[in-house]
Amino acid sequence: MITNVVEDEEKWLAAGIAGLQQNAFYMHRALDSNNLKDALKYSAQMLSELRTSKLSPHKYYELYMRAFDELRKLEMFFREESKRGCSIVELYELVQHAGNILPRLYLLCTVGSVYIKSKEAPAKDILKDLVEMCRSIQHPLRGLFLRSYLSQVSRDKLPDIESEYEGDADTVMDAVEFVLQNFTEMNKLWVRMQHQGLAQEKEKREKERSELRDLVGKNLHVLSQIEGIDLDLYKDMVLPRVLEQVVNCKDEIAQGYLMDCIIQVFPDEYHLQTLETLLGACPQFQPSVDIKTVLARLMERLSTYAALSAEVLPEFFQVEAFAKLNNAIGKVIEAQEDMPIAGVVTLYSSLLTFSLHVHPDRLDYVDQILGACVQKLSGKGKLKDNKATKQIVALLTAPLEKYNDIDTALKLSNYPRLMQYLDDASSKEMANVLVQNILKNKTCISTAEKVEALFELMKALIRDLDEDVNDELDEDDFAEEQNSVAQLIQMLHNDDPEEMLKMICAVKKHILTGGPKRLPFTVPPLIFNSLKFVRRLHSHDENAPEEEASAIPKKFFQILSQIIEALSIVPVPELALKLYLECAEAANDSDLEPVAYEFFTQAYILYEEEISDSKAQVTAIHLIIGTLQRMHIFGVENRDTLTHKATGYSAKLLKKPDQCRAVYACSHLFWVDDQDNIKDGERVLLCLKRALRIANAAQQMSNATRGSSGSVLLFIEILNKYLYFFEKGVTQINVASVQSLIELITTEMQSENTTADPAADAFFASTLRYIQFQKDKGGAVGEKYEPIRHQVIIK
Repeated sequence: MITNVVEDEEKWLAAGIAGLQQNAFYMHRALDSNNLKDALKYSAQMLSELRTSKLSPHKYYELYMRAFDELRKLEMFFREESKRGCSIVELYELVQHAGNILPRLYLLCTVGSVYIKSKEAPAKDILKDLVEMCRSIQHPLRGLFLRSYLSQVSRDKLPDIESEYEGDADTVMDAVEFVLQNFTEMNKLWVRMQHQGLAQEKEKREKERSELRDLVGKNLHVLSQIEGIDLDLYKDMVLPRVLEQVVNCKDEIAQGYLMDCIIQVFPDEYHLQTLETLLGACPQFQPSVDIKTVLARLMERLSTYAALSAEVLPEFFQVEAFAKLNNAIGKVIEAQEDMPIAGVVTLYSSLLTFSLHVHPDRLDYVDQILGACVQKLSGKGKLKDNKATKQIVALLTAPLEKYNDIDTALKLSNYPRLMQYLDDASSKEMANVLVQNILKNKTCISTAEKVEALFELMKALIRDLDEDVNDELDEDDFAEEQNSVAQLIQMLHNDDPEEMLKMICAVKKHILTGGPKRLPFTVPPLIFNSLKFVRRLHSHDENAPEEEASAIPKKFFQILSQIIEALSIVPVPELALKLYLECAEAANDSDLEPVAYEFFTQAYILYEEEISDSKAQVTAIHLIIGTLQRMHIFGVENRDTLTHKATGYSAKLLKKPDQCRAVYACSHLFWVDDQDNIKDGERVLLCLKRALRIANAAQQMSNATRGSSGSVLLFIEILNKYLYFFEKGVTQINVASVQSLIELITTEMQSENTTADPAADAFFASTLRYIQFQKDKGGAVGEKYEPIRHQVIIK
């Protein structure tokens, strides 16, 4: 059925175009022969094709444009005729003898244009005559296009100020009256289209009307171009008349579109000075009008106007623009009770943007807007409407982007209240916005109160969501989020120890609710930030009494111990052990021996009870050895206890190579350069010999299982340790012990049972080159190395 209608329309359009072109051809021939009578005859017949009622607006427009092109040629002919002496007045009367009213009026408008141009009569009289006579066409489609043609041919001939058609003192009023009258009649015709035809074709009519709306809107554009319309005239006549027509038409399409036209075509300063009138019309519109979009565009225009120059801001203050807009929004929301939440939030979002541009110093306005949203959302729980949540996120983001300061958001009492209405996904998005704003602007959060408020806003990032775990982000996105939180924790700082302690406790309270997935991300930065502060505190309080200087650090370490213990729920014993060792080293720097010993004890307990993976044990034991080596605070008894434990753990590692490397690393625990009380050469030698025995056992095991003695790499590594301590002056490490080890390695490398290992060969060659280099230095070092004999191994 629809296909048949379309085909029929195409046929009717083709027939109309054919008839129009045929008559246009005869009209052109008459014009070429200066035969006015035939030209008028064929032009009227040509224009009769526009009398059709069978075409849709789109097809009718196509036919109209062809007729329009021909009328422009006819107008040029009339103009030439008037120049040749033909009376334009007679011509004006002559065209009125056309048989049909529609062609007659098109011709009348065409001649009227030339009549005005000739200035033989006042423009206002001709325009008034034309606009009145166009009332004869009451068919909506034909009438709209006829009046559109009238508007088109007259727009450059209006009696405006400084126009060549300017008349007496009231000339502008005449121009305004003409355009307003044409606009009013066109709007009536446009609205009437909605009420013609069958009820089931309503959607089709609305689409057709939408295609024709620009014909009506162009009148307002013409009106805005009249130079003589100043603010007073606009305020007293133009706007009231236009709004009267908009309100009285009671048509939702017309009201929404025409209000948008008013906002777009007239100057911003006019809107500002007539704000009350403009806003007063909004509650009178049909409930189905999308007034939120209209108001949003108005506020957007005014915001842009305010942003252009600070000089215009006093105008906004003078007319109390914010109060009027706020009041209007309230009335519109009240009048349209079924307005969706997304629409309400959109209105307040636009008002907030306006407020931030015009009143950037008025935080109370921002809080008032957020409060109005909270009031509207009261009792609705978490929003499920995706559009509404996006608008709330935009609303909450606006103050952050304007002030670039999280402190501003924390001062707004309604900010957290509004965030409560976001669903979990949107809450997380908003929390991310907050965190990124802080990181981007490098904002320092410096009080426990701010920390508490901020982390409450960020709870979607630092706590497990109510949603199913399967709905969570993928691992990479999750890690990125948590790393951002970690960066933020690192930015917390206050020079006052008591306040900083409160801040650490506040963060601890929040992050410990984060669950096993989040704790490995959030606990380390809190630990390291606290340790950084403790070290800074110690460097500042070196002259303070000992009890006073240690009291605050002890409190910090107590809190940190509790935080690390919380990692046991994950569990990540390797991370917890590392953090215990970091705390022990910080306690060492703060001269707190009992605290440092306790942290080492906790690290050892973790090693014994929780770390069972052999690779993890190797990493852990080297961390323990490295940290213990740097400790200077321990007395003899405590250090011996810890050192004995470390060497014991080293010897019990699963793999012989790992045992060997850990044991020779323990040798550094007995000889520390900058500590005179830790220089025990005997125990250094004991560790290295024990490492040699383990290396030898590793070779024997390799020989038993694989039929070859394996690599000599371990021996070469031990040789390098020998050389290190030999240089440091450990008397127990002498030339003989170094020489014997070199010979052992040489023998092993020349043995047929030894597995070829290019890396070991290169390492040994490099070690021998180092020995030769030290000899070549001369002096005391050269003398020390001179007795060592070695030869290049060729395999």
